[in-house]
Amino acid sequence: MAIEPKLSHTAAMILQTIHAGQIYGFSLMEATGLPSGTVYPAMRRLERDGLIVSKWEQQSIADAEQRPLRKYYKLTRTGVTTLEAMHKRYPLLERLIPSREVKNA
Repeated sequence: MAIEPKLSHTAAMILQTIHAGQIYGFSLMEATGLPSGTVYPAMRRLERDGLIVSKWEQQSIADAEQRPLRKYYKLTRTGVTTLEAMHKRYPLLERLIPSREVKNA
């Protein structure tokens, strides 16, 4: 019944990294070693395809920490299901970027 998703290894890495708790762009780049020119277009495609959703943080938080605003990402239900399928396609994905126990998602 389920169709296996056709995601690239890069997209699978990004989904796994978000699932592992790296939830904004720069932290994704640090965790994966991928450049911004790869990460941000891939995240736009993942969001367009309904696998992740994004939300800007409050300006007051960024101001208090004296840094630019961060856009936070989260997997959708479809994203979680897709990631589970990607674990079958890329069996080393979970070892490369281990998931943390998420208590408050």
